[in-house]
Amino acid sequence: MGMSERGTLLGVSGVSIRFGGLQALDDVTFEVARGQIVGLVGPNGAGKTTLFNVITGAYTADAGSVELGGVELLRRPPHRIAQAGIARTFQNVGLVPELTVRQNVLLGAHVDDGSRVLATALRGSDRRSSEAAQNADDAIDFLGLGEVAHMRPKELPFGTLKRIELARAIASRPTLLMLDEPANGLAHAEAEELAATISEIRDRYELTVLLVEHNMRLVMSISDRIVVLNFGKVLATGTPAEVSADPAVIEAYLGDGK
Repeated sequence: MGMSERGTLLGVSGVSIRFGGLQALDDVTFEVARGQIVGLVGPNGAGKTTLFNVITGAYTADAGSVELGGVELLRRPPHRIAQAGIARTFQNVGLVPELTVRQNVLLGAHVDDGSRVLATALRGSDRRSSEAAQNADDAIDFLGLGEVAHMRPKELPFGTLKRIELARAIASRPTLLMLDEPANGLAHAEAEELAATISEIRDRYELTVLLVEHNMRLVMSISDRIVVLNFGKVLATGTPAEVSADPAVIEAYLGDGK
């Protein structure tokens, strides 16, 4: 079955949000098909992270709709959106320094709604906790973190921390994995390895991936489709080849410096 035959997983329609005098997102509309890797790109200040925050419930849009599998997400609290099947990583790695690698990944496996998450994850006494532990250990093994699972984040290099955050995200078994600048801070070789890893995660866990990334070589190499934002509006959508040849996109990135 081709990608286009799998149907829409994420539907963003007419999403707008204003902060004071700034129209951060203006009637943003696009779809993400099941099983695809979709890159969300654009110049600094285009609204990419703001859109991520709207989709995950950190911000509430002034207008529009965000649907996951046909279920409306807008105005749901973030933990309910996570429970609906969305996992997210951040530009700055947000691991708990006092916990081991395995304990951090376990936190991702427990999609809960309050302060019980940590205690439940560490206690591991019920059936749900047992399943979460299996999911966490599977993610740790898949991302090659077994040898450092007992260590704490401060003892590990930045590239490894990025993999831990990925493991924590996929341990929740999401349907949509949202990656916010996953290659930020990585060396060239690490970024290339990450690109391969993202594709492998999509295939192994049958995920759909939406990623924001400034490393255009990476995003063009792994994305099935690209959505370009500029000044809070959708400038272009299409395959990497279509988008990279679009005159409006070229102007936005390489224009006269405005």
